[in-house]
Amino acid sequence: MTRSAKIFLRVFGVCAAVSAMSACADNSGSSASDSIVGEDSTSSVNSQVINSVQPSDESKSTLTIYCRDYEFKKRFDKYYPSYTNFGVELSMDADGNQTVEAINGIELNWVVIEKDEYQASLDAALEAQQGSAEKVDMFLVQSDSVFKYVNGDSALSVEELGITQEELSKQYSYVRDCAVAADTGEIKGVSWQASPGMFVYNVQYAREVLGTDDPEKVQEYVKDQESFTQTAELMADNGIKMLSGYYDAYRLYSGSVSSPWVSDGKLTLDPKLKEWVDLTKEYTDKGYNSKTSLMDENWAAGQSADGRVFGYFLPAWEISSVLIPNTVDEQLTADKSNAVEGNGGYGNWRACRGPQAYYGGGEWICGAVGADNTDIVADIMRAMTCNTGCMKAIAEGEQDFVNNTDVIEELIDEDCTNDFLGGQNLFELLAPIADEISFSDTLSPYDYDCNRMFCDALKPYFEGSITYEQALEEFSRDITALYSEISSELY
Repeated sequence: MTRSAKIFLRVFGVCAAVSAMSACADNSGSSASDSIVGEDSTSSVNSQVINSVQPSDESKSTLTIYCRDYEFKKRFDKYYPSYTNFGVELSMDADGNQTVEAINGIELNWVVIEKDEYQASLDAALEAQQGSAEKVDMFLVQSDSVFKYVNGDSALSVEELGITQEELSKQYSYVRDCAVAADTGEIKGVSWQASPGMFVYNVQYAREVLGTDDPEKVQEYVKDQESFTQTAELMADNGIKMLSGYYDAYRLYSGSVSSPWVSDGKLTLDPKLKEWVDLTKEYTDKGYNSKTSLMDENWAAGQSADGRVFGYFLPAWEISSVLIPNTVDEQLTADKSNAVEGNGGYGNWRACRGPQAYYGGGEWICGAVGADNTDIVADIMRAMTCNTGCMKAIAEGEQDFVNNTDVIEELIDEDCTNDFLGGQNLFELLAPIADEISFSDTLSPYDYDCNRMFCDALKPYFEGSITYEQALEEFSRDITALYSEISSELY
């Protein structure tokens, strides 16, 4: 079989990503020599024992990775080759972007699946793992599904892969803890990002309405829900929407809940989620938002230079992957030479803390039980989430808030600035927020579907076509139809 036949992308959806430009001190220590991965690095997993059906020769010669978009792949292709001592085969495109084709002679097979279809496809592949000769080696999961996978029987513990607690010691505890299996205490996933969230606002509208664009002064206008709503009224008086749509503030509240969606088989509505409902209903009725849905065309249009939307709740990674592509007029070139003020709204945004600390998504790398290339899986985990040189390179190159406390402190001390945000030090802003975040006892295996169905059920209420009680009834009916073990009564 030819290489082109072996290496394929099963594509159903594509997310564009553009790196945020930064002006940081050179990282003289960021080189392959810093890698903690050696040529003799091996996994302690014996795939011959855990596989009821042995992998085919084709499977052994291929590393199969499941993910729901291209964000991790782009970071992997760009940074992994510099922070591994394994042999890497690369290809280059016309713009000079590199792609990892093979590691130690094992060719890569990325299975990229549209977000809404991802879990079903991944679950089917993992369920078939032991009965199939074609093995999944590695898969990625998000914050609203990580609990499900690390508490199931499809993810390997990192200890089985040979990764030690010491290697993970500089990672943020809340990121590490949410990938811990509740019954065994095993860590079954690792992440390169920590994803604290902030409020990113349009400088032009801040000056026009508030008389200042200084982040510390703007923070006073959005420091709590009362102040935020008062500012929304000021913006509305000037023809500007405070937020774009129904779901813009959802993560602000869902990311700061104190209880899980489901506990002891009972469905629970956390008070923070009721706060989001009340806020969104008020903003919709008073015209403080544009009645858009996340990622739709009208939502994205609000991020243009004259989009008439004041701000967005975003984690660092969404600035580069979402905000920049939506706000520039001319798509950024490969060398980022047109990443300058004057290209649409580039440089016309700033960030502040906002009403409260919250996290915005995140992604974890998991090794699949039954994988036949666990040594490479372990190497990827180490290089992309444990290696401080790699962590710093990602932070500097992508302005992503990486999952390493030492690196974040170093970037604050070096005053690593963000051109898109007018020279702000994004890490200095986000570090105190990250210190406040905790996932303790707030995750459940039902989070993905509960969040999705709850938001869907509330939209008709925001639009005025049903009552709040009817929306809750619809949500309870839909979620219990999907999960019969959950009580239909909403607490």
